[in-house]
Amino acid sequence: MKKFRKVLDGLTTSSPGATVGSPSCGSAAGTPTAAPTPKEIDVQETLVSENFQLCKTVRHGFPYQPTALAFDPVQKILAIGSRSGGVRILGRPGVDCYCQHESGAAVLQLQFLINEGALVSACADDTLHLWNLRQRRPAILHSLKFNRERITFCHLPFQSKWLYVGTERGNTHIVNIESFILSGYVIMWNKAIELSTKTHPGPVVHLSDSPKDEGKLLIGFESGTIVQWDLRGKKADFRIYYDEAIHSVSWHHEGKQFMCSHSDGSLTLWNLRNTTKPFQVTFPHGKIQKDARKESCKPILKVEYKTCRNSEPFVIFSGGLSYDKAGRRPALTIMHGKAITVLEMDYPIVEFMVLCETPYNNEVQEPYAVVVLLEKDLIVVDLTQSKYVTVKHTVRHHISESHHLTCTAYFADCPPDIIPILYSIGAKHKKTGYSQKEWPISGGTWTLGSHTYPEIIITGHADGSIKFWDASAITLQMLYKMKTSKVFEKPKPGEGRAAELVEEDPFAIQMVSWCPQSRMFCVVGISAHIILYRFSKYDANTQIVSLEVRLQCDSDDVISPSENENNPSFSEPGSHSPQPHHHHQHQHPASPGSRTPEGIKDSIPCLKVKDRAVRVPPGYQSELVIQLLWVDGEPPQQITSLDINSAYGLLAFGNCNGLAVVDYLQKTVILCLSTLDLYGSTDPYQRLTRSPRRNRQSTSGLTELTDNQQSIDMERNKSPTSDHVNGHCTSPTSQPCSAGKPRIPMGPEGPRLTRRGPGRPPFRKAQSAACMEISLPVSHTEESRENSFTRSRSSSVSSIDRDTKEAVTTLQFGESYGRKNDVLPTPCLWVGTSLGVVLLIPMSIPTDQEERMEEPVTMGVSGAVLMLKGSVLRFSFLDCMGALILTPYEVWRDHNAPEDPDRPRRRKLVHFSPSSSQDACGDGHLAVVCSERQAKVFLMPSQSCLFVHNITESSFVLRADVVSVCNSVCLACFCANGHVMTLRYDHGRSSSLSLDKHNNDFFLFILMFSVVYF
Repeated sequence: MKKFRKVLDGLTTSSPGATVGSPSCGSAAGTPTAAPTPKEIDVQETLVSENFQLCKTVRHGFPYQPTALAFDPVQKILAIGSRSGGVRILGRPGVDCYCQHESGAAVLQLQFLINEGALVSACADDTLHLWNLRQRRPAILHSLKFNRERITFCHLPFQSKWLYVGTERGNTHIVNIESFILSGYVIMWNKAIELSTKTHPGPVVHLSDSPKDEGKLLIGFESGTIVQWDLRGKKADFRIYYDEAIHSVSWHHEGKQFMCSHSDGSLTLWNLRNTTKPFQVTFPHGKIQKDARKESCKPILKVEYKTCRNSEPFVIFSGGLSYDKAGRRPALTIMHGKAITVLEMDYPIVEFMVLCETPYNNEVQEPYAVVVLLEKDLIVVDLTQSKYVTVKHTVRHHISESHHLTCTAYFADCPPDIIPILYSIGAKHKKTGYSQKEWPISGGTWTLGSHTYPEIIITGHADGSIKFWDASAITLQMLYKMKTSKVFEKPKPGEGRAAELVEEDPFAIQMVSWCPQSRMFCVVGISAHIILYRFSKYDANTQIVSLEVRLQCDSDDVISPSENENNPSFSEPGSHSPQPHHHHQHQHPASPGSRTPEGIKDSIPCLKVKDRAVRVPPGYQSELVIQLLWVDGEPPQQITSLDINSAYGLLAFGNCNGLAVVDYLQKTVILCLSTLDLYGSTDPYQRLTRSPRRNRQSTSGLTELTDNQQSIDMERNKSPTSDHVNGHCTSPTSQPCSAGKPRIPMGPEGPRLTRRGPGRPPFRKAQSAACMEISLPVSHTEESRENSFTRSRSSSVSSIDRDTKEAVTTLQFGESYGRKNDVLPTPCLWVGTSLGVVLLIPMSIPTDQEERMEEPVTMGVSGAVLMLKGSVLRFSFLDCMGALILTPYEVWRDHNAPEDPDRPRRRKLVHFSPSSSQDACGDGHLAVVCSERQAKVFLMPSQSCLFVHNITESSFVLRADVVSVCNSVCLACFCANGHVMTLRYDHGRSSSLSLDKHNNDFFLFILMFSVVYF
């Protein structure tokens, strides 16, 4: 056991002058004061350097820029090559392996040694590699570099030891697959064609052995020349000269015919009895025009000619569509007898392969499916059904499908019952129309490890959809999908404010907040809207409650001369305190400062919530929608932070204008303040009022405001509403309800929330930090220089950038000490801003269930201000033993379940108090705060800054969190330069991992600590 000072003393190594007993970071004006020496706190030190050997254990998502495809029909495994030199090997769920060529050269072609556990890859650097797949981690056994010729095509016959390699010069080399060296047998292009022919035939584009005789090799040249070469006799059996370029060749299984695809969109069928001209020429998509000419078509890039025992052969090809139809999507064409089916794809076709019952090319093929590799997806088409439907994925390789991924969230150690219940609900919602066939890529073996635990990834998409994924195994499995757009009315094209705010994707997801224990789920959309969902196993008819919040920076937040005519001396400053516009439902009364028709028109949200009762299926059901309003013709600012706490029944969100807190149990807004008003009298910056916009204030008015600046400052320090009770601000709409009186008055339009209670003064627009100029604190100490406002993402900051709005960047509910003199922890809201400022807002929440639904929740700014370098990203709390303090939550209960008269429904809350496990250490807890550049540890309730660590100077932190490792905790940070850094306790040294340069693929990384999993 070591003293806590010993454990964390290394965190001060990069911060000169910041040691134990250093000046406090919690002074009211931002000037450091002497901090008390912390108590002797004992912490079990268990983390060592070996615990932080990070390794990549899983790679989710689809390969970025795929280039090649191969399939082993015996082992049932698939290989995909990419432009960055990666090879992805896929099999049954759980069988997913990633290999990388060290050169990073693009993979041109892949060839399995069928049923032998080996793979040949040909890369763009003209190197052949032989991979051994029989070991736990596939590795390259041999490599062969071509120095003078470029590789264009490879062919490896089934159960053959010879690999045929065609080159750009038209030559064909033969490689011994066992020794992986050149055999010395070379088919020169000038010997393959007639000596009298002087024109070069072009690169080799096709190589294949004859199904009738494996000693015959068919060579296809780009110019249209085809040669069958006798390997034993070292001479050509026949030569074909065609005037259209060749792209691919496919044999009939009898070896008497073969089919070629050409650059003019035609297919030619050749019979070996007569090679002077094609036996048949077809233009599958070329119609005859009025002048009796065929319309021009795109090249057919690949064709496969497969025979069946009991039906006509299949001819399957990609490309060949006519040029005259602009905007047509890529298509795969299936010709079966006289029937032609065109399957349009969402993405360009990279490669396709027909899967057959036999690996032998001289037997009837009996094709049963087509694997199509698209640019961003992999699909399998069932050929045994006449409609050619797709086979349902066992796992999804492509996370975003046809809609772009806009946000992700990862949750570990989820409740064990959450994955089965999501899967059972999601299975009922799955689309029909898929084939009943099993997923054919089913090779390999895999068993669930003993160290697995429930992991869930939530993804948000541009179309407003949300997907829950089971990430417990190696491969992702989609559990449940929901669409947030169903909450809103469909916007008409070109109408509505959403069309002006977001031209496309008005429902795109920006961030999500999920409590797995209570199953409460909250979504933030790009149109400045928030949707709160509850989980239920029963369907229900529900009326969606809508709250509208006015959280905007306006020029009316200072008093104009016209408003002051009868009171020029501000004798009643409380009557002029800034008032935020709060929520209302389905009505848009004008504010006193904007009674123009334009103001009324603009006091509307971006989207329209459905105002009728809707039937919702089991799963996540919308309960509340919160929307920010347009103000004076300007759209609401996008939401930048969000937190929800099921134990408190509260939801907090903020943007660059301020902060709002919603009581979702009572459906009321209990706090709506600008960022400046959050400080009260403890603003660490000296802010000067800017000139208002749009000439709304006259010059005389500005002079009068300057003369009465002290009155304005006093006015800012008042409560955000006219109710001022012991430093707490109460909601204008949170009036105590008498017995039997409903919280939401019912009207002809359904539930309606009053905008303000009776007898309340009209609301005024909130003062915002956006309307203030910021100057640094008047102090020249080392600590004040450290806390000076600097933009984290750029060293060259203009004066305009320094005047940007102060946004609320992170929020965290939890049990803490809102004031220095607090003895017991109380519910608090921690607020972090883009200027590196941390604010604490204590709350008073009724504990009784009936009182909680009737009595208002009160909140008041405590005046606590902590400061860091850069924008604040994360809060975490530790007890005095160094253990992580979890957030309180409510145990999930189904609100739509049938009532049980013997067991009335009651809320079951689980609290984690900082003082519950500290009998030996006394009261108090530690607060770990991380910003873009810095991490600090504060001792609560004294708010003294114990330790400081400058994480990075050359980059900045994107994401950070305090995570549990080996029964201890560490701060993990993901930096913009690709490094994952973990700050540990032993002497403050950090371990880091740099992500490799090829990680621009579209996939998710789950970075795991090796000591936990291996």
